[in-house]
Amino acid sequence: MPISENRLSEIKSLAAAAKDKKALLGPDVDLERFKELAQRDRVENLSSLKAQTMEAAIMSGMDIKEDVRSGSFVQLNHSVIYESLNEKYKDQLQIMSTDDAVEKFDFIEDYFWRIVKPDQDKYTAAVALNPSHGYFMRVFPNQHVEYPLQACLLVDENNISQNVHNIIIVEEGASLNVITGCSLSKNDAEGIHLGISEFYVKKGGSLTFTMIHNWADNFDVRPRTSIHLEEDAKFVNNYILMKPVKSIQSAPNVYLTGKNAAAQFNNVIYGLKDSYIDLGSKMYLEAPNTRAESIARTIAADQSVIYSRGDMIAKTKEACMAHLDCRGIVFSKEATMYAIPALVSEGSVRAHLSHEASIGPISQEQVEYLMSRGINKDDAVSLITTGFLNLNIPYIPKFIDNKIKDIINATAKDAL
Repeated sequence: MPISENRLSEIKSLAAAAKDKKALLGPDVDLERFKELAQRDRVENLSSLKAQTMEAAIMSGMDIKEDVRSGSFVQLNHSVIYESLNEKYKDQLQIMSTDDAVEKFDFIEDYFWRIVKPDQDKYTAAVALNPSHGYFMRVFPNQHVEYPLQACLLVDENNISQNVHNIIIVEEGASLNVITGCSLSKNDAEGIHLGISEFYVKKGGSLTFTMIHNWADNFDVRPRTSIHLEEDAKFVNNYILMKPVKSIQSAPNVYLTGKNAAAQFNNVIYGLKDSYIDLGSKMYLEAPNTRAESIARTIAADQSVIYSRGDMIAKTKEACMAHLDCRGIVFSKEATMYAIPALVSEGSVRAHLSHEASIGPISQEQVEYLMSRGINKDDAVSLITTGFLNLNIPYIPKFIDNKIKDIINATAKDAL
């Protein structure tokens, strides 16, 4: 095995010591009640997925025909059921199960549990002690892949803990676009998704990562993500949550360690039913001329509770720049929203840190303007809401855009 026994023993020891360690944020979840599941067989192609599973995959951004994708990865519960690499890109990138990568590559030890710690909390510990695949993606140096890689992590059983570990490596001078989604094909499933993700973007590299979450009322979600950016590296993170979830708590860490590194987070969050949503990001500007931006568009409907966080931490003594733009709309008298921006300068005398946070209703003036143009009130509110949430994310299937509009149309009419 490429990872040394000493390193594996260290990881397991750290995790074992933290298996009961509660997270600082989010409701605590009892992990002892979740069961092991039987392995699933692989499928020959995405079009052979069961109808309900296929619909869940499509709603997570998957292109079933793979016409505009460079490769695909699908995991169902604890089993990898499909992985493929377009023959055109075999000399440019790799995609496979993280478990397979751990067995295959000598270099993997340098990226395995390095920027996410196994003893961070009980959720990281659970993945370190009982992992079940996840995806590994790597683009070779100076390669620019035309179409995105796609991955989907699905659950179709009840009472499951899906413990995945994802690793993405963008080598020097390369670029990659990834579209990935997590979803249930059993809408009433109860369980938890634990996703460890470690992304490394090397000198001059670029990674655009789009995540679409489609969960349900009884499902808890605890992603733990860290991103490491070297000199001149760029990272863009797009996140979409448009369906109810029992609870989700995540705040990815971005370490801008190389000069001129840049990171941007775009969050589109629609809180429905009694969802408990606690999302944000922490960006550490550790090198000269680093830049970070976080944009959040958040709507709280029904009885949802939403925390929208953003931390910008300047650590370099040279110039750096960061900005938070957090805007929210509360649709329901029973919903609650918190906007929590944080700017921190640790002796960074040349840092420029700023934030713009607001929670407010849809503008009556905008509605009246559209109505004066012949648009009825409900359609005007829906149109404004759609524009508010639109961040122009590329390669998102039209099917998802239509579903988003359906959700908005069903809830936005009560916003005024």
